Amino acid sequence: MSRVDTLAGRLTKTLILWVGGVWLLSLLAVVWYTSREINYNFDNELVEVSHRMFDIALDHLEEAEESGNRQYPLIIPSPGSFADAEVLYRLVTPDTKVLARAAEAREEMFDVALVPGFENNGKWRVYTQRHPTHGVFLQVADPLAERSETVNRTLYGLIISFIAVLPALAFLLRNIARKELRVLEDLSGEIAQRDGRQLDPVQLDAPPREIATVQEHMNRMLERLSQALDVERALAANAAHELRTPLATARLRLQTALDHGLSREDVQAALQSLQTLSHRTEKLLQLSRAESSVPFTRDSVDLVQLATTVAREFWLDDRAADRLELITPQPAPEAAAPQALTCKGDFDALAIALRNLVENALAYSGNGSVEIIVGPGSEIAVRDEGPGVPPELLERLKRRHVRQSAQRTGYGLGLSIVSSIVQKHDARLVLASPPPGASRGLEARLILLPTD
Repeated sequence: MSRVDTLAGRLTKTLILWVGGVWLLSLLAVVWYTSREINYNFDNELVEVSHRMFDIALDHLEEAEESGNRQYPLIIPSPGSFADAEVLYRLVTPDTKVLARAAEAREEMFDVALVPGFENNGKWRVYTQRHPTHGVFLQVADPLAERSETVNRTLYGLIISFIAVLPALAFLLRNIARKELRVLEDLSGEIAQRDGRQLDPVQLDAPPREIATVQEHMNRMLERLSQALDVERALAANAAHELRTPLATARLRLQTALDHGLSREDVQAALQSLQTLSHRTEKLLQLSRAESSVPFTRDSVDLVQLATTVAREFWLDDRAADRLELITPQPAPEAAAPQALTCKGDFDALAIALRNLVENALAYSGNGSVEIIVGPGSEIAVRDEGPGVPPELLERLKRRHVRQSAQRTGYGLGLSIVSSIVQKHDARLVLASPPPGASRGLEARLILLPTD
């Protein structure tokens, strides 16, 4: 079975490769720089030795000539200050005649042009210096192997230290990666605890910015999912609550009609129950849309057009046509600027909200008249002349399954639907009983967002 590939392991491998690669390149750069410095120091030392040996060799050569010993080349030992290493040198004339040399010096060591400066001849680095007054040359040879050995020792020391530290670096990086990525394990554990019964926001202690962003988006998704599940559960609960009675009534009426030879009254009662079932089903679907997590559009909505569209639906019903009146502002004088009667919102959703307000007003105002009032500005209201509502019941009317009157039939979903739609539009639903300037009745006013 293959080992599980963890993010910490992958991060550790990547860091080791990159850190190791950068370290190796740095090591090679250090070796190159060190090699240059070593050669530079060796060359400086060679120049210093040549200057000191030049005077020493000339002094020995003059003493030999004064004593009458003119055997060339003259063998001159290294002075005491150079006892730690033999100085390989020779003193020559411009025609390459050797006047003096070190005891260990050989001809092949100085196989270079007789020109002042440095030159290599394979195994040796030779420094040539010309005396400014005597016209002779001093050549000092230094073995290149010593320089290579010094550079190699430096390189081996750095490589050995690199190899020795690399496992410790890998262990350290692995622990750091695990520690820093532990927040991902915490996030995974928090997500694993969420299910259909628990959709609480994910809470982490001081997460880094990247994980905090993931947490924020995760919580938003959980919130939308929770809303969707709540709508689904509410729809199921509302369906079970609201549809049971009309279904049972329709079944009973149809059964009674069959048992009594399909009397007209029983069939009409069954049709009425089915109509009630259809109406309640429509309300439940409206409520499901209003409370779903799907956002509404924010288009510019003409409130006069909205009110006219809704009013025409009710004017087709003879029972409501004579009671419903649409009131719109009178055209402004030519000298005055026209009043804006628009808002931001979803036309269909606002039509559902307005339709529910009108239905409630028609249902609870007896035979009184109902008015749809457009304006001022981005407001629209539905006002009736019914008995009104006690002040303590106004806010409760916005809740689900709360009816305006226990003596009236209904299912308490209309204002709940309106309240949900208004909340999604960042608007306000204001209930007043009695309306301003009236002695009785109820007014439901939608205060919507104005267009820019």
